[in-house]
Amino acid sequence: MSVRKIIIDTDPGQDDAVAILLALASPEEIEVLGITAVAGNVPLHLTEKNARIVCELAGRTDVPVYAGCDAPLERPLVTAEHVHGKTGLDGPDLPDPTITLAEGHGVDFIIDTLRAEPAGTVTLCPLGPLTNIAQAFNKAPDIIEKVQEIVLMGGAYFEVGNITPAAEFNIYVDPEAAKIVFGAGCPITVMPLDVTHKALVTKDRNDAFRALGTKVGVAVAQMTDFFERFDKEKYGSSGAPLHDPCVTAYLIRPDLFTGRHINVEIETGSELTLGMTVADWWRVTDRAPNAIFMGDIDAQGFFDLLTERLARL
Repeated sequence: MSVRKIIIDTDPGQDDAVAILLALASPEEIEVLGITAVAGNVPLHLTEKNARIVCELAGRTDVPVYAGCDAPLERPLVTAEHVHGKTGLDGPDLPDPTITLAEGHGVDFIIDTLRAEPAGTVTLCPLGPLTNIAQAFNKAPDIIEKVQEIVLMGGAYFEVGNITPAAEFNIYVDPEAAKIVFGAGCPITVMPLDVTHKALVTKDRNDAFRALGTKVGVAVAQMTDFFERFDKEKYGSSGAPLHDPCVTAYLIRPDLFTGRHINVEIETGSELTLGMTVADWWRVTDRAPNAIFMGDIDAQGFFDLLTERLARL
């Protein structure tokens, strides 16, 4: 398998941090061209800072980090400090980054990179609201046909919503952006809550991270220690779901996931179901498929991969 060139678009978030670490630990499969931060789990001034903290934690100060959009396309920003803590990376005590932000806007970096690289060689990996991607498509529609694939974490079908009864957080924060991205015509692979809620950090799995004995292993264990308190209380689950690393794991081991090529539409007009991913899982409409919507994961295989790769950092 050839190395996938990717741009990680992210709003770290503890699970975003683990997704970034997994990508940086996997150079045989993944080349991270850059990271673009977006407002989501916490405001932009924290997400761009957190992205730089994670790069330094991994010893990868060479990866450029750009600040992107600080608010959704049409709506006030909704954040999730109630899940991720006031910094977005609550749990470990990590130092402030010494690397500076790359010059320029994250949206322009996405556009310039897709124009500079050969068509069909760059994968976009959004781990938060889709504002930056939609803005790039709006500003430079010529780049849409150059995207190899979009692999994103967002949405839900059987698991319905985690921020409203009908909507998953990333899509809900900027549903207009999600509508643009899902309607753009790019190949899209979706990691919804249906998959990520099966990727639970149980005590044994978190102990395995801590047992690595490295700065990265201990920090990841501390992140999930903090992160899981919310999900265990909310869902009564045995641990926290590691949502965003499913995106990175798919690029390395697609065989860990199963899903269907179906139509997915984004609800933007209803107050009740705003941000819902209306996934035609049973193919009951005549709407054309526009996304591979994952439904299951080999959870133990996923955690084995994650632990093995984190041990490299």
